[in-house]
Amino acid sequence: MPSFVRTRLSHVIPAIVALSAPTLAIAQSAPAPTPPYIAATAVGESRVSPDRALVQVTVESRSETAAGAGAANRTKQERVIEAVKAAGVAAPQIRTVGYRVSPEYAQPERGKAPRVTGYLAGNTVQVEVRSIDIVGKVIDAALGAGATNIGSVGLYASNTEAARLEAVQQAVTKARSEAEGAATAAGGSLGTLIELTIDPGAIPRPMLQQVVATGAEFAMSGDMSMRAMSTPVEPGESLVMAVVRVRWQFVPGPR
Repeated sequence: MPSFVRTRLSHVIPAIVALSAPTLAIAQSAPAPTPPYIAATAVGESRVSPDRALVQVTVESRSETAAGAGAANRTKQERVIEAVKAAGVAAPQIRTVGYRVSPEYAQPERGKAPRVTGYLAGNTVQVEVRSIDIVGKVIDAALGAGATNIGSVGLYASNTEAARLEAVQQAVTKARSEAEGAATAAGGSLGTLIELTIDPGAIPRPMLQQVVATGAEFAMSGDMSMRAMSTPVEPGESLVMAVVRVRWQFVPGPR
């Protein structure tokens, strides 16, 4: 064989080996297939009786000037707050959540700018009532002292730990029952627990109950006593929910 032919072949063969080596390395490091598993999501529920309430109390005042409306509102709201305290609410449980002073306008005439007829001042406080038994008493005291509106009453439970634990246990039991049924239908059974996640977002919320009584309606009641006018408040029950997501290893049955 001529010498120039031998030289060319000696360069070609190492090149082929170099290209083949990476391909073999990739084939050896391929990941193992994921073991089969069964995942289930379930919701558990429990109920608890509310023992506290959040009551929003609003006082509105009108005057020809903004300063006059603010001054009248301050005097009236101070009287309302004192009445709420006398009904059994401590000062730290009362906080201001809204205040406004705004102009009021007459119906504009055609071609003319709106005319200011006076000013409206509004002051809203949120009252935390730590006993369901006196919620009606607090509402009556506020209305009797001059409150013009009770916006809402939010009833809630101050301690839901036991109810939430019960809901979590119920959810896990449901999830396992569903997963076992699925495993049996697939010809196998459940193996080792792989993952269990509890959703932190499913927490009880205050139930809002609209109160229709207003200061004007209270004034129309005449000389009726506070006890006779006691606003009925029924606590009912709060729903506590728990959501869990669980995965188990799936063990195939004999073939």
